[in-house]
Amino acid sequence: MQYIQVQFNCEPNTEILTDVLSAQLGEIGFESFIRTEAGVDAYIPGGMFSLVEVDRLLSDFPLKGKITYSCHKMEDRNWNEEWEQHYFQPVVIDDILCIHSSFHRIGGDFRYRILIDPKMAFGTGHHQTTELMMRELLKMDLHDKSLLDMGCGTAVLAILASMKGASAITAIDIDEWAYQNAVENTRLNNIDNIKLRQGGAELLGEETYDVILANINRNILLRDIPYYKKVLNKHGVLIMSGFYKEDINAIRAAAEAQDVTYLHFSEIDQWVAVTFCFQ
Repeated sequence: MQYIQVQFNCEPNTEILTDVLSAQLGEIGFESFIRTEAGVDAYIPGGMFSLVEVDRLLSDFPLKGKITYSCHKMEDRNWNEEWEQHYFQPVVIDDILCIHSSFHRIGGDFRYRILIDPKMAFGTGHHQTTELMMRELLKMDLHDKSLLDMGCGTAVLAILASMKGASAITAIDIDEWAYQNAVENTRLNNIDNIKLRQGGAELLGEETYDVILANINRNILLRDIPYYKKVLNKHGVLIMSGFYKEDINAIRAAAEAQDVTYLHFSEIDQWVAVTFCFQ
């Protein structure tokens, strides 16, 4: 299949701006994204590409900034396979957890070994926020706990939670590509206790959880914290990431307004994960 590469130059080139841009591009047919020094490179099958749709998206873009782009036809190759083999390298955390793809040959004795064929969905463990969330999970006793993973991406966090003994898991992502990839990865790891759903916080209903994970971005978290609180069990734990250390005060204020108690935060390269408890 022939793909079109669209190179977006973003000013400012921030994680939030490029994440929102990628999410909106996904809604008009773009299938994969790579962060660059200038912004983000996005890829779409040639038959689905529309300059009119891209221009309309940018004219209605919700964040402040300047975004320009250029387009290039790619030669007919399996670009998803190219991306996997060149950009997705194994992730090892403290010799306890190894995340790798089916095409990697990784030795070693790891307590947890997760197979992820990412198909360019977020959540391979390379990003600081995913690592922060995994490190929090590795410290927790999840035996017989119910767990919700919001913005699950590849489902790597949900899969780790299942391996650590969580009893019933719901994993939700708004992106269809991520949802389909999460389905593939749960099967790849022979996990059968993860209920996968496509959508956002509007899917949350009567089911409640002992642990809620939300690795999304600052603005969505601020909007959805009340939804998380409604489905968090008494003495339950809420862990959020996807934002910078400077955003902790805003996240903490929004969470404490819902009567959850701040416990601690962890940090990698200014990215943070913040943990709360509903006491």
